[in-house]
Amino acid sequence: MTSRRDLLCDCAISVLAAEGGRGLTHRAVDRAAGVPQGTTKNYFPSRDALLGAAAARMTALHTAAVRRLRETTPAGISPAEVAQLYPALLRRAVVDDPTQLLAMVELYLEAVRRPGVRAALGRMAVSNAQAGAGLHAAAGLPSTARDAGLLDAYFLGVAVSLLALPAESLREVGLDDAHALGLGLFRAAVPSADGDEAAHGGGDEPGGRRGGRAAAGGPGGR
Repeated sequence: MTSRRDLLCDCAISVLAAEGGRGLTHRAVDRAAGVPQGTTKNYFPSRDALLGAAAARMTALHTAAVRRLRETTPAGISPAEVAQLYPALLRRAVVDDPTQLLAMVELYLEAVRRPGVRAALGRMAVSNAQAGAGLHAAAGLPSTARDAGLLDAYFLGVAVSLLALPAESLREVGLDDAHALGLGLFRAAVPSADGDEAAHGGGDEPGGRRGGRAAAGGPGGR
């Protein structure tokens, strides 16, 4: 059962996604949670404390998701199967429920000025990279935490572009096919174990080129 504290943090994440950083107030969270006015302030006396708690909650949720991924990854998973996860993740983040992504973008901006938020997001980034590298290794790919971390950063940038840019602009620059983009992110970031295109799941790189690694060097993933 979700505790009152976690409920307030979840509602803070929802408010961040819907209203942006400026819209995150104690009263807004009270309204979203359906609790008496002043409840959120009792738990988190300052806005800084509220933002830090929201970042910590998001980190905890991601850590739990990473743990489930590790526990459910089948033995002998193939590189192509791993590659197919990224289009699915991209669709979920951008189309199915962008709440987490939108809130994360707001928290990234806040992290520039708030050390507590920065520390929480840093823990999440490390956890994501380690999980990604482990998943890739399970498929026999020579991926490092750097590869997985760069893929995570690529993913975040592409996802934000898909949410923020007009459809016509995305078409003009070749970023309108989310499935191909998800595969391309993986191919651009993760070195192949055998150089076989099929091991990377096929598809184009993020910039629209085929084959090889992206000019940026080689990454890991969001």
